This record gives sequence, structure tokens and C-alpha cells, in this order.
Amino acid sequence: MNLEHRTRPYLSFGQYLKRKYGTHVHKVSVNAGFTCPNRDGSKGIGGCTFCNNATFSPVSAKQPSITEQVLSGQSVIARRVRAERFLAYFQSYTNTYDELCRLRACYDEALRVPGVMGMSIGTRPDCVPDAVLDLLCEYQDQGYEIWLELGLQSAFDQSLLRVNRGHGWTEYADACQRARARGLPVCTHLIVGLPGETPMQSLVSLEQVLALGTDGLKVHPLHVVKGTQLAREWKHGAYEPLSQAAYVEVVAAMLRLIGSQIVVHRLTGTASPHLLLAPDWCAHKWPVLNAIHDAIKA
Repeated sequence: MNLEHRTRPYLSFGQYLKRKYGTHVHKVSVNAGFTCPNRDGSKGIGGCTFCNNATFSPVSAKQPSITEQVLSGQSVIARRVRAERFLAYFQSYTNTYDELCRLRACYDEALRVPGVMGMSIGTRPDCVPDAVLDLLCEYQDQGYEIWLELGLQSAFDQSLLRVNRGHGWTEYADACQRARARGLPVCTHLIVGLPGETPMQSLVSLEQVLALGTDGLKVHPLHVVKGTQLAREWKHGAYEPLSQAAYVEVVAAMLRLIGSQIVVHRLTGTASPHLLLAPDWCAHKWPVLNAIHDAIKA
């Protein structure tokens, strides 16, 4: 039986939204064509070592509009689950990294689509100036469900340096505190299995995040995908991904730390089969989620 049909020992994002709004709310992914300061030269070139360069192509004339992407996503989701309300999930690239007028235009377009009742904005912690936070607060004040998703990945600066992340803990702490001081809920992203890190370090990262304060958590294993510096390291034996058992153990330990007060947005992630090199267990979501559930209840 899939985890979605079991009682979770933590507060999932879906449960949180159902309790708050009394109906199923589902995310719809949006690619607005933003870039990244770690690729355009302002912070670095080439991006993080685990990022596939081919996925960072600019938006072309053939790229569907934000409206078209949301409508298409709604159609797909409606065939799978009973969802009538949606969050526009600005997922690809750094979704606060542009002029404020363009950000507003993109966000406004998504919110005009029928059924969309809010947004989840994925970004880097070094790309959220006060003006952007104030803009998101405007939407929240209008009654929209707004989440700021900050990609920390690790609280260890040496780990972030090794994967060419281009920011450290200080930038995350600053962005998180400024957002939450305005009443904007923050979902923190952590990656388990970064090069040079032990599973215990992921727990330390989480402890630092919890001590600072966060509203949500998103965790996933590090994927080795084609076209990346990490793929070259893996092929030369310089990086070994975590086993599924090791990943399950550390995520279960994370869930024991957070209890029920943190909204869990995600506990694993998959990569496209045509890109994934390792670990092979990252090709399937439900066996991992079910194993995490069993480990917590053991």
C-alpha cells in the first residue's frame, strides 16, 4: 500500500492544506524561464556540481506561457487526484532572481488562472531582497497562500563550497529571518548525501535549521544525473551515493526531530530516467516513502 493511503506520523503539506482549506490542494509546477546567479557570472559559472546544464536552457518562443503550463498541469492532476484548487509552484531555476516588475508580472499571471489560490516560490537564499519579500507579503495580504522555499541544502559551508553552491549558512539565516519576521512561511530544502558529508551531518543541518526557525521542510537525496560535474566525479570513483537504507534511516531520524510542528513538503525525490545515473533507487518514489514510514513506526 502506498504511503498516501496510510496514516502519516508527521504533518504533510497535503494534510496541512486540507485542514486549512477543507479541500484537496495540489501544486502545479511552473518554469518561468528565470536563470541563476551561479550560472550567469554574478556569483559563478556552471552552476552547482549536481545541476544538469542542459536543463538550464533559456525560454524559447516555443516555451508554453505560464498560463498554459498551469492549465496543462491542472488537467494532468485532475486525472490523477481529486484537486480543485492549486498552488502555482515556481520550481525551476531561481524564481526571485529578476527585476521586480517581471517577477510581479509572472506571479500575477499564475494567480489569474482559475483555481489557483496561491504560490510556492523556490529560490536561493542569496536572492531574496526586501523588495521581493514585500511583494510576496502583498499577495499574502490579499488572501493567497504563499510559501517561500529556500534552497539551503546543508548548514555546512564547506559542503556548499564543494558543490559550488555560491552561498553559505549566513545568507540562508538572513533570508529566513527576514521572511519569517514579515509573516511569510519558509520551507527549507535540505539534500541528504552531499559529497563529503555523513548522514549525521544532515541531522546537524536540520538541528541548526530548527534552532533558527522554519515552517516547512523539504528533503531529498542527491541524484547523480548526466551532464554534471558530479557525474564526472561519480564515474571516477570520487563520489559514492547513499544506499536507500542509509537514506531512509537518516530521514526517519529527521522526522523524529521535527515532530508534528513542521509542515513536511517532501521526503524524497526522483530524477528523469533518461538523466539519472545513480543511485538507481531514486527512479521510484513510493518504495522509499513506504520504507521511511515503516522505519518511523518501528
